[in-house]
Amino acid sequence: MNFGIRANLGQVLQQLLQVLLVGMTIGMMRNVVPALAETEFGVPRGSFMLLVAFVVAFGFVKGAMNFVAGRLAERLGRKRVLLLGWLVALPIPPLVYFAPSWGWIVVATVLLGVNQGLTWSMTQTAKLDLTRADQRGLVIGLNEFSGYLGVAIAGVLTGYAASALGPRAGLLWFGAVVIGLATLLAWLAVAETLPWARDEAKRHATPSAQALRPRYPMGVSERPGTREMFALMSWRDRRMAALCQAGLVEKFVDALVWVFWPVYLHQRGVSLPGIGWIVGVYGFTWGAAQFLTGKLSDRLGRHRLNTGGMWLCGAGVALMPLGTGAAWWSASAAVAGLGMAMLYPNLSAAVADIAHPSWRASAIGIYRFWRDLGYGIGALGLGAAAALGGHLESAFWFVAIAMALSGALLCRWGEETHPRLNPSL
Repeated sequence: MNFGIRANLGQVLQQLLQVLLVGMTIGMMRNVVPALAETEFGVPRGSFMLLVAFVVAFGFVKGAMNFVAGRLAERLGRKRVLLLGWLVALPIPPLVYFAPSWGWIVVATVLLGVNQGLTWSMTQTAKLDLTRADQRGLVIGLNEFSGYLGVAIAGVLTGYAASALGPRAGLLWFGAVVIGLATLLAWLAVAETLPWARDEAKRHATPSAQALRPRYPMGVSERPGTREMFALMSWRDRRMAALCQAGLVEKFVDALVWVFWPVYLHQRGVSLPGIGWIVGVYGFTWGAAQFLTGKLSDRLGRHRLNTGGMWLCGAGVALMPLGTGAAWWSASAAVAGLGMAMLYPNLSAAVADIAHPSWRASAIGIYRFWRDLGYGIGALGLGAAAALGGHLESAFWFVAIAMALSGALLCRWGEETHPRLNPSL
């Protein structure tokens, strides 16, 4: 089998289109729904813990489904798991349209968590199957660029759709088109990539497979079970544990952007399209810069970009409440987005560097389990910080401090994982 982006360009493009639609699916819930939680869905003003409930549910469900998706992908194949994820998403638009209370939004978000855990994991895993080791940073950068471009586009388009058609009808039609198209393409156009992963594992078994061998964790079984994999990723290998905790904490930022940025800006008189554009600056910067930062890590390495990105992203979060006006808020969103672009694809690339092909899907699934659990843990922390502090600004400081401390731990425990820059002896 041939490996590489050029050799498999058609399927790589199909997977990029899939992850664009995955991003648009979550993006439709990130602008209109939180901003109108009080007026449209009956959330009392100042009920911070109730407001974050839907993101808490999303985080715990998506985290669990990332774990499940990684294991299922090695048994059922990537395409079947991807298609299952889209079938689960079909009820989301009507649930939002008919929602009589915030509880229905929480249910819709649970389904969204299942969808995102299955589909986003598979688009990343499938592209890693198809490409070479020296393209991992680039391919994950492309994957996350496409996905978060979709998030940003959906945030802007749903703002206009809600203004033109009403919030419920706008989300219904937007969601139905996106999810329907994605399901059809997953069924008809996406190929199964599990054979590529199995072929790569066979090549790695030969002594002369490659001149530079990655620093794989020591003492791992040839076919590790679920318990062994979870222990390896979570605490047994310090490098993997450092990457997992950084992934978990950086999702505090995305939870803040999802839940409190729209509310914070809406309370300061910004319109729904205006909120979509300011939050979109974060998403567009994050998405576009990943195209460069993923490729850059293939040359310069992952570790410095990951550590610096944690600190820069936290600084962008801290800047938001320190000023006023669309220009200031957009600039702080761009700083946070650039920091996220430095770390987001390269944490995943670092995991892929030191995960053996025979259990890479499971390793990525467990990393993504911890990372997206950060939505739930972060949202709880946001709600608690805002409730104890009495205002939304406390949540911003909570996230900024958490990012600074997590970046320091990653710097201390982590190491360069690129096999060319730090090969196994």
